[in-house]
Amino acid sequence: MPKKKLQRFAELDKFKNVAQVNQVDAKEKLNKFLAGDEKIILELACGKGDYSLALAQKFQTQKIIGIDIQGERIWYGAKKSQEKKLNNLFWLRIQIENLEEYFKKNSIAEIWITFPDPFPREKQSKKRLTSPRFLDIYKNVLIPKARLHLKTDDQNLFDYSIQSIFDTKGSILEQINNIYKQKNLPEILKVKTDFERKHLKNGKSINYLKFQL
Repeated sequence: MPKKKLQRFAELDKFKNVAQVNQVDAKEKLNKFLAGDEKIILELACGKGDYSLALAQKFQTQKIIGIDIQGERIWYGAKKSQEKKLNNLFWLRIQIENLEEYFKKNSIAEIWITFPDPFPREKQSKKRLTSPRFLDIYKNVLIPKARLHLKTDDQNLFDYSIQSIFDTKGSILEQINNIYKQKNLPEILKVKTDFERKHLKNGKSINYLKFQL
């Protein structure tokens, strides 16, 4: 493993704004951050945390948590949030299928899923973050009528997500195909992740869903 990556992992282990699955005090660190009655927003598969950072800056009276299993990616977001002194932003390195081990029932107000791995092969469909399997997990931690958001460049994943929402008795609140062709696009939807910039450079359209479960 490259020396630089090892250094980042060592730093990540000491960050106060990060809890990791391999840390014995991970849940204790998370619960300390969650103390209070602020609204809690999750970004799943947050990568380097571009959206988590934007959410934390926009919603400063709410608590934002970026979740990913890739430690090196989380390091970038955690470092930036420290530099920007975003005390309402926390990072959790866990597998997303284990959300219920870390969050209580009816505790999450909102979920963002930005450019998740589309897992294009049919036999991998259960790994898609908008599969019925994952939607049922979200349903167990979300408050009633909570909103979920999906941004993706992958049309197959977008269509699959719509069907999954219907199959699990959810409802679509807003659907935007090719968001950058829209006038008066909300500022929060203009936030671009590294993946999104690459997709746009390659001429891909970005689609958006807002839905409830």
